[in-house]
Amino acid sequence: MKLVECVPNFSEGKNKDVIEQIVSELRGVKVLGVEANEDYNRTVVTFVGSPGHVLDSSYNSIKKASELIDMSKHKGGHPRIGAADVCQFIPLQEITMEECILIVEDLGRKVGELGIPVYLYESAAKRKETRNLADIRKGEYESLEIKLKELHPDFGPLVFNEKVKKTGAIIIGARKFLIAYNVNLNTNDVKIANDIAKVIRESGYIKTDESGNKIRIHGLMKSVKAIGVLLEKYNLAQVSINLTDFNVVGMHDVYEEVKKQANLLGCDVKGSELVGLVPKEAILQSGLFYAQDSSLSEEGLIERAVENLGLGVLERFISKEKVIQYKISNAS
Repeated sequence: MKLVECVPNFSEGKNKDVIEQIVSELRGVKVLGVEANEDYNRTVVTFVGSPGHVLDSSYNSIKKASELIDMSKHKGGHPRIGAADVCQFIPLQEITMEECILIVEDLGRKVGELGIPVYLYESAAKRKETRNLADIRKGEYESLEIKLKELHPDFGPLVFNEKVKKTGAIIIGARKFLIAYNVNLNTNDVKIANDIAKVIRESGYIKTDESGNKIRIHGLMKSVKAIGVLLEKYNLAQVSINLTDFNVVGMHDVYEEVKKQANLLGCDVKGSELVGLVPKEAILQSGLFYAQDSSLSEEGLIERAVENLGLGVLERFISKEKVIQYKISNAS
C-alpha cells in the first residue's frame, strides 16, 4: 500500500475550537499528532494515508484554516507567512519522491484557485529561489506584499489583495523526513540561543569585515536549520532546529554541539524536545551513539537516547506516541 505522510503547520496555537475545526477536515487518513504551541501560536499536524486521501485532507484543512484564521491579526513566536503556513509531503511506503511531487503540484494548483498564493519548495521547487523554506519565508507575513512582487508564487494571485491580507500565502513541498528538534538552554536570553543557532546551522550568518564588506560565515553542521526563540511557558531560551537529513546530522550530533556552544557562552542545556514525530531509525542512532553497545534491545537503545538527550526533562516522553512506526501501528 502506498503511504504518504503529510505535515501541515497552521498559524493558530491558542484557540482550541479553531484547531478542532481544522483537524475535523482530515478524513480517510490516520491522524498521528496534533501539537499546539501557544508561544509559537502554531499547530503542527501529522497524518498519513493513501495519496488520494492525503491530497483531499490537506486541501480541505488548508481551505478551512484560510476561512478561520486572520493573518492580519496574528502574532506568534514562530516564523510564518500564512494561515496554513507550510504543508509538507514525505514518501513513507511504496511511493517515490516523484509521486509526492505530483501530489504537491495538484494541491498547489487547487489551493491557488482559492485565491491563496502558493510557493513550491524543497524537492517540488521549480526555481532555486524557492527551494529553501527560510528564503521564501524571509520577512514573514509582514513582508508578503513586497515578496509577491519580487518573488512570484507558483500558483494563485500575484498581488496582496484583501483576501491575501487575511489568508497570507502557503509554502508546499515534498521532502525527506524532517525532524523538528529543539534544544533548551538554562537561560531566558534569546540572544544566546540565536548566537548558537547562527554558528550551527548550515547557512551560517552574514558578517561585516573590517573593510565594510559583507561576507557569509558558513555554519558547522550540514542539513541543519536553526533559530533562537523564547519558550515562554518555561521561561527558557531554545535553539529551535530542523534536521533535514538525520543520516547526515542526527539529534545526538546537534545536541552535543549545542551543549558545547552553550558552554562557551556561559550557560548549559536543559534537555531537548521533539515537535511532531521521529523515525525509529533516527532515535535508535542516537541511542547507539550514547550506549556504544549494539547488543542492547530496541527499547534499551531508545531509553538511552531519551535519557541522554533529555527528551523527558520538560514533559514526559512516550515512545509509542512520538516514534512514527509505533504511532502508525497503534493507530491501525
